[in-house]
Amino acid sequence: MCGIAGIVGISPRGAAPLRAELEQMITRLRHRGPDGFGYYDDGRAGLAHARLSIIDVAGGDQPIYNEDRSVCVVFNGEIVNYVELRSELERHGHAFYTRSDTEVIVHLYEQHGIDFVHHLNGQFAIALWDCRRRRLVLARDRTGIRPLFYAVHDERLVFASEIKALFGARGIPRRLLPSALGQVFTYWSAQAPTTVFDGVLSLPCGHILVLEDGITDVRRYWDWVFPQCDPVARPIEEVACELRELLVDSVRLQLRSDVPVGAYLSGGLDSSIVTALVKRIADTPLRTFSITFEDEEFDESDFQDEVVRHLGTIHTAVRCTRGAIGAAFPRSVWHAETPIVRTAPTPLMLLAERVRAEGYKVVLTGEGADEVFAGYDLFSEAKVRRFWGRAPQSAWRPRLLERLYPYLKHSPAAGRAFTLSFFGRGIDDPQSPWFAHMPRWTTTQRLWRFFTPEVRTELAATEPFAALQGQLPPESSRWAPLSRDQYVEAHTLLSGYLLCSQGDRMAMASSVEGRFPFLDHRVIEFANRLPPRHKLRVLEGKHVLREAVRGLLPERIRIRAKQPYRAPDSQSFFAAERPLDYVADLLGEKRVRESGLFDPVSVRKLYEKCRTGRAIGFADNMAFVGILSTMLVEEMFVHQRAVSPKMPQNPDGVPGDIGALSAAP
Repeated sequence: MCGIAGIVGISPRGAAPLRAELEQMITRLRHRGPDGFGYYDDGRAGLAHARLSIIDVAGGDQPIYNEDRSVCVVFNGEIVNYVELRSELERHGHAFYTRSDTEVIVHLYEQHGIDFVHHLNGQFAIALWDCRRRRLVLARDRTGIRPLFYAVHDERLVFASEIKALFGARGIPRRLLPSALGQVFTYWSAQAPTTVFDGVLSLPCGHILVLEDGITDVRRYWDWVFPQCDPVARPIEEVACELRELLVDSVRLQLRSDVPVGAYLSGGLDSSIVTALVKRIADTPLRTFSITFEDEEFDESDFQDEVVRHLGTIHTAVRCTRGAIGAAFPRSVWHAETPIVRTAPTPLMLLAERVRAEGYKVVLTGEGADEVFAGYDLFSEAKVRRFWGRAPQSAWRPRLLERLYPYLKHSPAAGRAFTLSFFGRGIDDPQSPWFAHMPRWTTTQRLWRFFTPEVRTELAATEPFAALQGQLPPESSRWAPLSRDQYVEAHTLLSGYLLCSQGDRMAMASSVEGRFPFLDHRVIEFANRLPPRHKLRVLEGKHVLREAVRGLLPERIRIRAKQPYRAPDSQSFFAAERPLDYVADLLGEKRVRESGLFDPVSVRKLYEKCRTGRAIGFADNMAFVGILSTMLVEEMFVHQRAVSPKMPQNPDGVPGDIGALSAAP
């Protein structure tokens, strides 16, 4: 795992990349790759790399070249099938000079051209420069595990693993984009290629960018695809057996490393499966890591302990308090580079700190299983809502929703009036591609009321779901409803938030690489071919996955209902009704008014509601966290100001010791 950056002239008029620029960019990514820097510069293209050494620790420094050094690559991620690819390429006459997974990329490009990406199994952000053709190729993995951003400015294309590195190149503007903030306050993230910074783009997952002869071409090379008719259902036992074998192979490949590998263990089904498979495959003692909370509503330590006892792992639990979340929140926003509407990323950042302190650079996680095998309550909820929509006057059909959300202190299905208003949204349009997501998106979008009238006017001129409409394949209207729900979830929450703000950024803040066996594209393609009832059986999600792991886990864990990972939100920023210093500063009327983004009166009312502990619903908590994080993004990235006098700035204007932020109320 690493950080990459670079500058390529789009035309001869584009200024040549300067070594000082490349150094400025890549040093801002030192947290992604603290083990060394590497550079390439031929006057037209400049590439830079910050290395986290995992494969071929001694010899895998980047950039990596082909035999005659006409092709150069810098790469962030892991190619887990590199052993098999290397053998195949050697049979075709390619000569290797390292043992790294990176080197297969340049030889695959020689062999297959820009189609090389189809042969890769892994998680990656790749920048490849073909100096003979003057061709730049940027590629991002299929599901969006690894980030890759770019901007076009003054006849140059500038790219990097993180946006903060782009700002190290000269001339890249720093402006927040209100329409993108509207997306964050709807879908929880800006939808690729949009980012919250005007002029900064994200290469969408499953896409490549080719720059050649002054023309930039962005094209999709992979996507989630589902059958257009209901597949023939094979016996569940047969399908479960095939799935188990595939998961074993996925975990086997993702264990490839020249450094120790650990595992995250939440206590839920998905991470427990991954941990159990690692335990069976690996021949060394397994280290596992988890988060626990002082709040019983969020804590899953009882389930974690049961899995630890069953598998006999060497376990470390990080106790996360509200105070710790509030103190570390600015640093998590600094790494996320976007407003976030929940505090959940912050404990994961603190967990990664502990993982690295224990000497681990790599952890396997269970992320992705809910999207691939329909495990979220969202999918069960949509099934009930479609059933209800066929008889909207029914009194008992909406009561089926009461079976969901047993883990919530304030369930959205607890009161009949709220159930009808919240879950009843859009039930008259079951063919809408947003059917499953409409209740949540419209609820989150209510946060727009906190924007100033000017921002709301600008947002009103945009079609709320236009950012997603173009992503839907034409044939999706002929997919099963569950398939459409899964597709939208994979292209919004998974790629935009879970794998980015909550995944890559929080782990890489401490130079820790997360790996995701459930997001092996072979697993996704296998699951997508299954009949919906193999995934969602009545209201039980992940049915085939649960069948595949019979006997592997304690039965209580195997049949356990989904409990999404959550953390305390607004209550983390107050102690005895007193705000943390930076919270009082950023959400004060003067600072809010200066930003021009939010209405000071509305923010003050919300602030007081949260301060006095009267904010118990999702909407208030998301609004508070979203507003605070937006203010942090503006302070740190646009104004380049530290959010506390105790946070010194580096000479280049980047907030420096963010960890020094005072948590004292």
